[in-house]
Amino acid sequence: MTKVLVYIELEAGVIAPVSYQLLGTARRLAGEEGSVDALLIGDGPQDHLSRLGAADRVFCLSGDCTADYLPEVHLKAFLEAREQSRPEVILTAYSSAGLDLAAATAATGDLSLVAYCQNAERDGSDLVVTSQLYAGRLLAESRVPLPALLSVIPGAFEEAEGQIEGNPKTVDLTAALDLSQTRMRLLEVLEPDGGDVDITKAESLVCVGRGIGGQDSIGEAEELAALLGAEIAGSRPVIDAGWLPKSRQVGKSGNRVTPKLYLSLGVSGAPEHLEGMSKAEFVVAVNKDPAAPIFETAHLGSTCDLFDLLPSLVEGLKQRGC
Repeated sequence: MTKVLVYIELEAGVIAPVSYQLLGTARRLAGEEGSVDALLIGDGPQDHLSRLGAADRVFCLSGDCTADYLPEVHLKAFLEAREQSRPEVILTAYSSAGLDLAAATAATGDLSLVAYCQNAERDGSDLVVTSQLYAGRLLAESRVPLPALLSVIPGAFEEAEGQIEGNPKTVDLTAALDLSQTRMRLLEVLEPDGGDVDITKAESLVCVGRGIGGQDSIGEAEELAALLGAEIAGSRPVIDAGWLPKSRQVGKSGNRVTPKLYLSLGVSGAPEHLEGMSKAEFVVAVNKDPAAPIFETAHLGSTCDLFDLLPSLVEGLKQRGC
């Protein structure tokens, strides 16, 4: 029997997929005799409650102060929800908001904190937590005393387990919080350029990573993509280097894509990248490192030399008249 508190994230006014993953995990950790609380911050909380049936109770905060994401407001609400909930386990996503809140909550509340989590099981009075190290190249198993806060990698669990319709009880936090002295204000939202293509709608993608070597080598990958009828995309290191425009980035800070075919070339598969492409129907990965995390997601994989493979693929496709 475990009591769990989950931080619910909204993306463009919609419950983020990772929040359902956390709710499903919370329900499993709670067991039949435990309970799950959730914190929902944003306008119109009633519009979302029916989709939060995996929670027994939802703490809500709405109003003008929640129109924009302000870490200060969310932290105050999170701490108040924890005070009223008294959970043994707190779950946040390893996301922009989760990064804001997890460390601050753990430090303020003297909690054990484990980041990059991909699994957790209750074992007596402790949790046994599996988390990623070195961009997923190593897995660490930790025994964590309760209470504890886990920052969970998006995609580590199935959404369906937390997508339960229902009518959870609600607790309004408005009266309990004094937000009159809030110091943070949102000044401006900077949106990336729209770019020349929307890769989220592409049925096939060829994604290049740091292993492509340099911008001069991307031409071969683009030729392969053209022969396959695919769009070219890149991991964050490629985008940061300026080899491809931001609109073609796959990952947490880029685009979430769900193509039928995802061909990964020289991509290691950091958690932030996997978050953006783990729902692809068929993933083919090429990386010389046999321990690259991308192979855990791939349906087919090869450790051959990328620069031997690319010309052969291009030539083979041309001979087939593609």
